[in-house]
Amino acid sequence: MPPPPAAALALPVLLLLLMVRTPLPTGARPSSGPDYLRRGWLRLLAEGEGCAPCRPEECAAPRGCLAGWVRDACGCCWECANLEGQLCDLDPSAHFYGHCGEQLECRLDTGGDLSRGEVPEPLCACRSQSPLCGSDGHTYAQICRLQEAARARPAANLTVAHPGPCESGPQIVSHPYDTWNVTGQDVIFGCEVFAYPMASIEWRKDGLDIQLPGDDPHISVQFRGGPQRFEVTGWLQIQAVRPSDEGTYCCLARNALGQVEAPASLTVLTPDQLNSTGIPQLRSLNLVPEEEAESQESDDYY
Repeated sequence: MPPPPAAALALPVLLLLLMVRTPLPTGARPSSGPDYLRRGWLRLLAEGEGCAPCRPEECAAPRGCLAGWVRDACGCCWECANLEGQLCDLDPSAHFYGHCGEQLECRLDTGGDLSRGEVPEPLCACRSQSPLCGSDGHTYAQICRLQEAARARPAANLTVAHPGPCESGPQIVSHPYDTWNVTGQDVIFGCEVFAYPMASIEWRKDGLDIQLPGDDPHISVQFRGGPQRFEVTGWLQIQAVRPSDEGTYCCLARNALGQVEAPASLTVLTPDQLNSTGIPQLRSLNLVPEEEAESQESDDYY
């Protein structure tokens, strides 16, 4: 049977196009889906593999674009720009991954381990890394983060209050957690605080006005800046805990604008108490009764 002529194949396609482009008669059932999606579909159908003459009325209006808008590959319609950290096209004339949004530029990410053969990827990065204070009283790492928040909450009318971070009292970002352990084991409490000006961290126990570690040699404290800008992290370490170490430990952070506290409790169990709870962790903690420990030491020597 001979193949149908080309004209016969083109006829159904032509009829489909006429049906799509012909307005619905009065009283007809409207097409499903929003009208802006239908207009965008019409444009894609007309373009095919290339770019049709630009008809803005056929462009779908992009929505929820947190990084702003950029022109599409044909330079006609608007589409959502790529956010910070998304893949992008280093060549402005290319249109594979997409283009970065306002205040962003496409850069090769060299933060990976290049010695292991990792290939740098082109990612959108903010041109500025200077912090800003928003009109909502929140500090943003840079202008791109503030613009994302403003587009996500348009009703808030978020703007830049001033360059630099907002002055604020301490805020606990990561608080210490209640914990328990067995005598002879080490315990560490951590506390992460954001503030501007930077906060200082102190550790107290059971509400006493005594700053740890005091003169106790088996308790130590450490501090460092970070992990984020304008944050400070403090640790309290108790080595070889004893029953007398049981209690409530408090991370106290303060600066010129205020102070905040975050408590956490420590419960200390003896090996016998641990056995009575039925928790099968005695061996995993490398704890053995004193008699068995002495026996093992004897085996080591003899």
